[in-house]
Amino acid sequence: MRESKLARKTNETDIEVRLLLDGSGNTDINTGIAFFDHMLNSFARHGYFDLMVKAKGDLTVDDHHTIEDVGITLGSAIHKALADKKGIERFGDARVPMDEALASAAVDLSGRSFLAFNADFANQKIGDFNPQNTRHFFESLVSNAGINAHLNVTGENDHHKIEALFKAFGIALKRAVRQSGSGIPSTKGVL
Repeated sequence: MRESKLARKTNETDIEVRLLLDGSGNTDINTGIAFFDHMLNSFARHGYFDLMVKAKGDLTVDDHHTIEDVGITLGSAIHKALADKKGIERFGDARVPMDEALASAAVDLSGRSFLAFNADFANQKIGDFNPQNTRHFFESLVSNAGINAHLNVTGENDHHKIEALFKAFGIALKRAVRQSGSGIPSTKGVL
């Protein structure tokens, strides 16, 4: 079972994440930020990951610390669940339309984290979620998971653009973690 359970407690947040890579898209998510919960649910459902996220953060300040620390903890959970990465596809990509928005995600589970992020958001808030934290969430996640990710989105509606990004990332990651062999998918013999 490629599964992990992690917790992260700071002066600003208390996060618990449980992840099953070979799941069926079952979720139990409560971060205190309804739109963010919706995005994490979209990621897990389209990636067919079983995901539990419980977060308590200093939301009276704003959503930044909670979103960042969920990204850190989820990224660490992905890294732990992948273990030695034997047999994985390693690379995955997806394009997801949502009405006028079109998102693309390409990932490499190389162990070398990098984020190329091309998205602009017009709104300061979607519910209690600041769209500017979308990039920071993905930076925190890929940095802790050791993922090279290229995320791009075009469109007009910020909700559609962000949701398409989370779905595309989930599908691309699902393809990259899929097991199709037995060795390490690298000419170096290590990831």
